[in-house]
Amino acid sequence: MPRDFARIGIVGLGTVGAGLAKVFAGAGFQVVGVDTDEAVRARISVDGVRVDAELSALADADLVIEAVPERLELKQRVFAALGAVVRPDAVLATAASALSVTELAVAAAHPHRVLGLHFAAPVDGTPLVEVVRTVFTDPEVVDDAVALLSDRLGKNPLRVGDRTGLITSALLFAYLNQAVAFVESGYATRDDVDAAMRFGCGLPSGPLAVVDRIGLDTTFDVLTALHAQSGDRRHAPAPLLKQMIAGGLLGVKSGRGFYTYVDGAPVADTASSTADADIVRTVQKVGVVGSGTMATGIIEVFAKAGYDVTYVTRSDEKSARVLAALTKSLDRAVSKGKLPETERDAVLGRVTGSATHDDLADVDLVVEAIVEDLTVKRELFATLDAVCKPGTVLATTTSSLPVIECATATSRPQDVVGLHFFNPAPVMKLVEIVSTVATAPDVVATAHAVTRTLRKHPVDCRDRAGFIVNALLFPYLNDAVAMLDAHYADADEIDTAVTLGFGYPMGPFALLDVVGLDVSLAIQKELHAEFHEPGFAPSPLLEHLVAAGYLGRKTKRGFRDYAR
Repeated sequence: MPRDFARIGIVGLGTVGAGLAKVFAGAGFQVVGVDTDEAVRARISVDGVRVDAELSALADADLVIEAVPERLELKQRVFAALGAVVRPDAVLATAASALSVTELAVAAAHPHRVLGLHFAAPVDGTPLVEVVRTVFTDPEVVDDAVALLSDRLGKNPLRVGDRTGLITSALLFAYLNQAVAFVESGYATRDDVDAAMRFGCGLPSGPLAVVDRIGLDTTFDVLTALHAQSGDRRHAPAPLLKQMIAGGLLGVKSGRGFYTYVDGAPVADTASSTADADIVRTVQKVGVVGSGTMATGIIEVFAKAGYDVTYVTRSDEKSARVLAALTKSLDRAVSKGKLPETERDAVLGRVTGSATHDDLADVDLVVEAIVEDLTVKRELFATLDAVCKPGTVLATTTSSLPVIECATATSRPQDVVGLHFFNPAPVMKLVEIVSTVATAPDVVATAHAVTRTLRKHPVDCRDRAGFIVNALLFPYLNDAVAMLDAHYADADEIDTAVTLGFGYPMGPFALLDVVGLDVSLAIQKELHAEFHEPGFAPSPLLEHLVAAGYLGRKTKRGFRDYAR
């Protein structure tokens, strides 16, 4: 029969501790919260929660959860002190997200009654709890904790071993730290980084907003603890975090972090538009080169926005296939009531197919959407340079190749820009606007203006491998594969931890199988080659699966078998 946990103690009433006190009190438990900071205690005003400054107030607790800052020595002192206070049969837990639960357990009087309970943030709004067992932990203690979490709190407990960062922190914090570094280096703005991950990946929040919610000080402490144990320099906290913490910018709890907050809600900034109307080039006619899914989607997007579109393929047969695919997409929209028949006809009337680049001579913007092969792209840009009129904006949709390599194939590199649409182009709102060292300001402004007429969300970044989305997304996916390869957890457990803990629409392995393991491997290799970051080296398991022809859903087998 599961243990009856009636009285709960919480040590540390910061963001996590206060959240825990609220959740347990709301479920009908008697809760005592302990914190040495009088100001922190004063902020706790929850029915069913009694606050105190002394650990002796926890003498009758059945379960005590330590939630002090992520510092090993501090947590060890708490566990040692609790040994002289709590009953011998009380269960002690740590909310640590990056430290070794085993190292904390050895500081306790009864290590067999110690486990980790890592509640995903926010505690009151996220169902995942990682239940961490050590080599000391009695099995019934784990079973009782799982029953408590699922039956009384309505949480989804996931049993895991004692590993640096568990599942969630190991996957989350390197990604958050990299996003902070992007802002610190000026590679992309706070708003563009967050918008890129929300619109490009469908994430509920951008990484900088997540850092604000966790707390910059907590993020710094977790990264420091991870770095001390992993030695991975991606866990070394970005200097900007320390500088902001010194300035009192801690995130939501202090009212300011990467964003400004009033009563916990972000305050909208009045940001000026990147596109200056005085320097925007006129764009009325658009050319698209390519015949694949991305090219067809881009043609649809521009034609729906009212542009006259000339698309060029390598043959009349391919042009006919593009038109058929476009018509099918529009017909589907009509059948679903999303597009009037008259508008479908108007869209098709604005589209002209061709098998010769000469028909692009009078367009104002050309979007290249051909194969991801640099030699082929450079040949195309040399042709566009010869064919297109002066002032035409030449854009590439490449997701991984250097835009400057396309630009230098022309005599007008100032007119070349990256317009990275996401697939499917008619649905995805994000467009990454990639400027090279040669791109003219009016070309960037024009790209912004055009993107907005398409009802897309433009974000700026410089010409580096992966741009924003892929540079943040694929290392996280690669880390998940490495975790699987290390046999810490299986694919289902990792996907569950991510979807429940982060609120992501898909777990890493479900996403990898959709994207394609070959595509993912190619992007990861580009990132590793560009940044020379040891942590970006593709996981051997990913390479082996690709070598075996297991590429994901398109081959009916990847990390999962879809043929069954």
